[in-house]
Amino acid sequence: MGTGFILKGQVLAFAASPFSGERPEDATLLREAVALKDGKIAGAGTLAEMQALLPEAELVDHAGKLILAGFVDAHVHYPQTAIIASWGKRLIDWLNSYTFPEEMRFSDRSYADEIASRYLDLTTAHGTTTVCSYCTIHPESVDALFSAAQVRGQRVVAGKTCMDRNAPEGLRDTAQSAYDDSEALIARWHGVDRLEYAITPRFSPTSTAEQLEAMGALWAKHPECLMQTHLSEQTDEIEWVKSLFPQARDYLDTYEEFGLLGAKGLYGHAIHLEERERHRLREFGAALIHCPTSNTFIGSGLFDMAGLMAEGQRIGLATDTGGGSSFSMLRTMAAAYEVGQLRGTPLHAAQLLWLATQGSATALRMEGKIGNIAAGMEADLVVLDLASTPAIAQRSGRAGDVWEAVFPTIMMGDDRAIAEVWIGGQPVKRS
Repeated sequence: MGTGFILKGQVLAFAASPFSGERPEDATLLREAVALKDGKIAGAGTLAEMQALLPEAELVDHAGKLILAGFVDAHVHYPQTAIIASWGKRLIDWLNSYTFPEEMRFSDRSYADEIASRYLDLTTAHGTTTVCSYCTIHPESVDALFSAAQVRGQRVVAGKTCMDRNAPEGLRDTAQSAYDDSEALIARWHGVDRLEYAITPRFSPTSTAEQLEAMGALWAKHPECLMQTHLSEQTDEIEWVKSLFPQARDYLDTYEEFGLLGAKGLYGHAIHLEERERHRLREFGAALIHCPTSNTFIGSGLFDMAGLMAEGQRIGLATDTGGGSSFSMLRTMAAAYEVGQLRGTPLHAAQLLWLATQGSATALRMEGKIGNIAAGMEADLVVLDLASTPAIAQRSGRAGDVWEAVFPTIMMGDDRAIAEVWIGGQPVKRS
């Protein structure tokens, strides 16, 4: 596959989690260049070391720019692309007013193809190289996203959303059809190229006990798959769950009872957790996915990043498109910082960048494949222009170190800050 590429600039990698020590910056590594060959990272180090490693490689000079792993968005709804930034609803009204009518359209494969391509174009422009997406109840919606990702050589996780109650006619399946459709999709797509399947019950209110039991049985049969759902997003949602499952000890118990609590489980939002829930999630090594722009846009609450990290939870970061108000992981990092400030625990730039890369990759159980820059990992990269606008340039120009230089881009950056994106060792957006 050719002679490869060497990208020269400030290369940021992580040796450990910046949440684990006293100084977040101590968990990071700064290098001068990164070498790419055959879709993988061949190495990172000095320019001379990389040129000795790949003497025939094409040199791409990004002097003054920051090179890091591509962003990993651990919880999205690609079918909500066209309804992002819709006004004024809380969760249940949002679903009924915007989400469900839009998701009805995905029985049309051509429409699903159009939105899947649009979504991947938009997210790539913002530096996102991997997403974990809910689809709709329609198998066509899964086929559309996986097909679009396959053409691009992109690592994507997705699953058919399963709902058999509290949704409109035409947007409900059954316990049996959800099982059968999901198993057929696993056989068709899981492990093909860079694609992975996630078993996807939307959340307890839209699944009967029979469907949750069926999804638990499917996960037990296919433990190689991830499982994604929602947990404790809003207080009125929690009360709804209690009314639907009066025997449950808490919201998490509605999943746990049916075999839907596990190490490869992804639980979106997880804002209003009870002590038992926190203990069980940590015990199983499950992942909690923080969706800060969604949590503020829909008025859900403030995620306890500091407290959950301190007790050893596995946490990823996500836009939650389209309840989230941006396709950008930069904007998502900025929102995570703001939520931290409101809780009195602001996040360091190194922690924000880790959450958007290695943290989310760890949540997806892909930390050895994506989300960091190290030899042997898949070559998904983003190159940040740290002076992409006059406002950012004047602030980063006064920076005393790399963290002061990158923080204005985290707080004020958008797609103009994304100088290049590389997926599978090939450039897909170049400045």
